[in-house]
Amino acid sequence: EVQLQASGGGLVQAGGSLRLSCAASGFTFDDYVIGWFRQAPGKEREGVSCISNSDGSTYYTDSVKGRFTISSDSSHDTVYLQMNSLKPEDTAVYYCVVVRTGRYFRAADVDYWGQGTQVTVST
Repeated sequence: EVQLQASGGGLVQAGGSLRLSCAASGFTFDDYVIGWFRQAPGKEREGVSCISNSDGSTYYTDSVKGRFTISSDSSHDTVYLQMNSLKPEDTAVYYCVVVRTGRYFRAADVDYWGQGTQVTVST
């Protein structure tokens, strides 16, 4: 059974930082990328960032480049999203996801969704 346990959300002022964690289990890590989607009220889900366990390559959506960093621990079963210089527009529910390697990092290709964690950035 695939399990994706996300944590680390919260309320922070603009310019602050948060670190999200996703503890993953129940699948072969090298066959998937692990990452984060987010959904703000009234908006579609957006792919934020992901990391490949097989080669360590990463992806970031343009709006978070230079501010967010994705990483995984040595056993590759926990993925972190360090979010710095947070902006009010980063406010959303963040979801940990897995996508089979070779597919696009888009909502339609997500194989598993974790529960969301709320990130709220105040002005």
